[in-house]
Order: sequence, then structure tokens, then C-alpha cells
Amino acid sequence: MIRKYLRRILPPPNWIRENNTYIRLFGKLLYNPNLWRLDRDSVAQGVSVGIFIAFVPVPFQMLLAAAIAIAIGCNLPIAIALVWISNPITIPPIFYAAYKVGAVLLDQAPKAMEFQWSIGWMFAKLTDIGQPLLLGCAVLGLASAAVGNVAIRVIWYLQVTHQWHIRRNQRGG
Repeated sequence: MIRKYLRRILPPPNWIRENNTYIRLFGKLLYNPNLWRLDRDSVAQGVSVGIFIAFVPVPFQMLLAAAIAIAIGCNLPIAIALVWISNPITIPPIFYAAYKVGAVLLDQAPKAMEFQWSIGWMFAKLTDIGQPLLLGCAVLGLASAAVGNVAIRVIWYLQVTHQWHIRRNQRGG
């Protein structure tokens, strides 16, 4: 059931290989069939990669997720799609929470600061908040990726056992 749903919503591999300029940078590596598999392990690993990279405060997260998905052979479309958990609307609360978590783990008092829309201000403040932010991003990213991985595996298992019971009941067993 989950596999059928994912096949319905995900674009076909040739469309992704041919129509995405940045993904085409990976060339022949995109022809690895493992990148397009829709089984429990591949999807769960793709979810983990996508969610973890969503918490990494770097530009070009989609390319980073694609590179990692290709390197470990997990589901590429799932990994790339889940990077969009961090988008222009969700980035401020995600990074604020990450900063707070990092500050607590480093036993630092979170610094109160007034936000300004300037590159100079951002680079100046990066030295103040960089270490707690990066630690918090790593912790939240790893925790969220682990939860996502386990959730996919549990949902997949429940769905498969449910389908087994339906088939067994239809056979009269």
C-alpha cells in the first residue's frame, strides 16, 4: 500500500534524471537502481538522509542530500523531497530551536539579540551563535532522522501485516 502510494506521487526516474539540472551533475551514478527502489530499507534510509540534511545550515541542501543518497544507495527522491522540511517559513523556528538546544548542551545562556536584515550583522553574530547552533542542528537532525527512520519502518510493518491479515481472511484462513 505504501509502495503503491509512493509510486503514484513520485516522478519516474527518467523524468528526474532528464529534467533536473543539478541532479544531472551526478551523471551515470543516477542509473543505480537502488536509488529508485521503494522498499522499507531504502525509503527509511532516504527519510533519514532527507530529514538530517534539512537540519544542516548550509545552502544547496538538495545537492548534499542527493550526494549522500547516491553514496549510501538509498531512495533519492525521498531524500531530496524531505530536505524541504526546512524552507523559508520553517528555517527560523528550526534554527532557533537548534540554537537553544545547543546552548543548553554547551551550558551557555542563550544570548538575547535584536535581529537585523544585513549580511554584516549575520556574519558578526555567527561567531557568537555558531557553536551552539551547529551542535543543536546536529543533535536535532540526528534525533529527527532516527525518529523518521523508525516511524517509516513501523508504519511499513503495520501496513504489511494488515495486508497479510486481509489476504488471509479473503482466503478463508
